[in-house]
Amino acid sequence: MKQYATGDIRTFSVVGHATCGKTMLCEAMLACGGVISRLGSVANGTTMSDYHPSERARQISIHAAPLHVEWAGKKLNAIDTPGYMDFISEALSALRVSDFAVTAVHPIDGMGVGTEQVWKYASEFGIPKALVINMLDKEHVKPDEVLDQLKTQLGSRVFPVTWPLNPGPGFNKLLDAMRNKILVYETNASGKFAEAEPEGEWAERGAEMHQQLIELVAESDDSLLEKFFEQGGLSEEDLRAGVRRAFLSGNFIPVFCASGETNIGVSRLMDFIANYAPSPLDRKTIKVLDADGNETEMEAEDSKTLLYVFKTLNEEHVGEMSLFRVCSGAVKSGSDLFNPDRNATERLGQLFALNGKQREQVETLPWGDLGAAVKLKNTHTGDTLCSPGLNLRLPKVQFPRPNIHAALRLKSKGEEEKVAQGLAALHEEDPTFQYEVDAELHQTVLSGQGELHLQVISEALKSRYRVDFDLIPPKIRFRETIKGKAEGKYRHKKQTGGAGQFAEVWLRIEPKPRGEGVEFTESLVGQNVDRVFVPSVEKGVNAACQEGILAGYRVVDLKVDFYDGKMHPVDSKDIAFQIAGKEAFRQAFMAANPCLLEPIHLVTIKVPDDAMGNVIGDLSGRRGKILGMDAEGGFQVIRAYVPAMELYQYSTVLRSLTGGRAVHTEEFHHYEEMPKELEQKVIAESKKAKEETE
Repeated sequence: MKQYATGDIRTFSVVGHATCGKTMLCEAMLACGGVISRLGSVANGTTMSDYHPSERARQISIHAAPLHVEWAGKKLNAIDTPGYMDFISEALSALRVSDFAVTAVHPIDGMGVGTEQVWKYASEFGIPKALVINMLDKEHVKPDEVLDQLKTQLGSRVFPVTWPLNPGPGFNKLLDAMRNKILVYETNASGKFAEAEPEGEWAERGAEMHQQLIELVAESDDSLLEKFFEQGGLSEEDLRAGVRRAFLSGNFIPVFCASGETNIGVSRLMDFIANYAPSPLDRKTIKVLDADGNETEMEAEDSKTLLYVFKTLNEEHVGEMSLFRVCSGAVKSGSDLFNPDRNATERLGQLFALNGKQREQVETLPWGDLGAAVKLKNTHTGDTLCSPGLNLRLPKVQFPRPNIHAALRLKSKGEEEKVAQGLAALHEEDPTFQYEVDAELHQTVLSGQGELHLQVISEALKSRYRVDFDLIPPKIRFRETIKGKAEGKYRHKKQTGGAGQFAEVWLRIEPKPRGEGVEFTESLVGQNVDRVFVPSVEKGVNAACQEGILAGYRVVDLKVDFYDGKMHPVDSKDIAFQIAGKEAFRQAFMAANPCLLEPIHLVTIKVPDDAMGNVIGDLSGRRGKILGMDAEGGFQVIRAYVPAMELYQYSTVLRSLTGGRAVHTEEFHHYEEMPKELEQKVIAESKKAKEETE
C-alpha cells in the first residue's frame, strides 16, 4: 500500500439520520477514486461498507465501516456510520477519531433528529462540519426548503457551495459557487462531468452566489475583510485560503448537493475535502489523562506513539479485530505497546488498512491514519495503546445511557457460563450495550439503545456462543409500603424435647415520607426483654422487608418501633426473636393499609412538530403526566413522568409514531402509589408465580 505523509491524510465521518443515503455517498467516493469499478447497492447487499450478514438482511448500516480512497494526491479516510439511534455508539466512536464530519441531510425531511444529534456531538468534539443534501435524484425533493431549514437551525454560516439546477429524477446539473460554473455530470454513475458557463438566470444567480461566498469568507477573517474593502473583492488565492480558515474555525459551513446513488456532485465534495479540509497537522494538540487521571495536553509527534481503539469487531475466520487511530507517532507491525487502561502490554502483529471487509496488510501507519490489528489479548473499545513508559490515556467517549431493557430467559439449563462469557465480550465490543444479573428480580437484564440494538446483540450471542434463549419483558422493581399506623404482636414458641425456643415481640409501625427507607427503633422499658435481642428483632424485620409481604417486593418508607415483648430465661435466643420480629412485622404491615408503589421514569422526547400530537396522545394512554414542552429548532422537547411498566419497547412505538424521526431518554425518578386495579393484578400474578415454583 502507498505510504502517505500525515499532512496528506483526511479523516472524516459520514454521519446523519437514517435513510439519508450515507452508505451510497461513500460508495460513490470509492467509485470516483477507482477503488470499485461500479456502484454497489444497499438493497442487493453489495456495498463495500454494509457487508455484515445482519446489515445485508436488514438493508441498513449497523457498524461503523472505515473506507479509504486516494483523491488529488490525498488519502481520504471515510467512516460510514449507521443512522439509527440504536447504534449511536458507532457514530460517536467514529467522530472521536475524525478531523471533521460530513453530514448527510434528507432532501425532503431535512435535518432529522438523528442528524441534529450527531451534529451536536461533532460540535462537542470541536471538529468542522460540512453538509450534503443527498439523494436529489428522488421525486418530490425540496432543496430550497431544506436549505432554509438548515440556515434557520444552524445560522448564516451555512452556504451552498454547489446547487442543483434540475433536482428530481434525471438530476445531473449543478451550479458551482466557488468556480461560478455549471457542472454537467454524465448519467452513467462514473462521477465525471463537463464544465459550462452559466447562462440566463443562472449566470445572474452564479455571480450572486460567488459574491456572497466571498463576503462570507471575508467576514470570518479581519485581515481578509480589510483586503476585501481595499481591493473591492478577494483574489482567487485569498479566497481559497480564506475558505479553508473559515471552514476549520467553524465560521463557514459548506453545503454540497449530490446524489450518491447516481454519483452526481460527489467528486466536487471530494475536491473540497482534499483541498480545504483539515489534516491531522491542523489538530496536533491532544488532550490526554496522566496516570492519576488528571487532564493535560501533549503535542503529537513522531517519537511518542499513542493509539485510540475506537471499535472492536469480531470477524468470522479472523477473530477479534481492533480498529484504531494513530493519534501520535508512527506504529509498525510487530510493535510492543502498553495498554494503561488494562495495565498490560500488547504486541501488534499484522497491521491492516480497511476498506469495508477488504483488508490490506501494511507495515507502518503514520500518525493521523486509521488502521486495524487482530487478536490483541486484552484491548477493547475505548482503550489507549502507547509507547512503553509513556503511560498516558486518551479520554473515552461518553456514551448515552440505554433506554430499552429486556430479560434473558434460557431455553435449557447449564448454559449460564457461556452466556456470561458472551455478554461480557459483547459489552467490551460495544459499551452502549449493558447487562446486569439482577439479584432482586432473579433475572439477567440486557439494556441497549433500542429494540433493534438488542436484536443485533441477541443474534451475535446466539450465533457465536451457540446458546438459545428468549427475550422477555423484565420484571418491574415495585415496592411495598403502608398508608396507616398499626401494631403487631407475635409469640414464637417451640418445644422439641431439648432446649426450646421462645420470644414475644410487640411492634408499632407508621409510614414515612417517600424515599426515606425503613427506620428501626426500640422504646423498650423495664426488663421484659433483654436489650441483647434488639438486633435479632431488627434482623427479622429487615428479612421481611427484603422478602416483601404483599407481592414479594421490597418494603420501603416506614418506621418500626419495637416497644415491648417477653422472653424466657432459658429458651429465648437470637433465632427465636428473629422469627417473632419477622412475624410481628408481617402482622402489623397487613393491618396498616398496605399498598404497592411503582417506579416512575422521567422521559424526555425530542420529536418533530408535526408528530407531537401523536406522541402526547400515546403518552396519555400510558398514564403519562406531561411536565412541559420546549421548542428546539424544528423540534419539540417533551418531558413527562411515565410509569416504568408502561415503557417496555417504547422506543419501537415512538419510531412507529414518528416515522423514525424522534429520540427519547428515560431514567428512574421516583416511586408513586399504583392504581388499585393494577395493584390487585400485580399481587395476583405474584401469587400465581410463587405457587408455580413451589
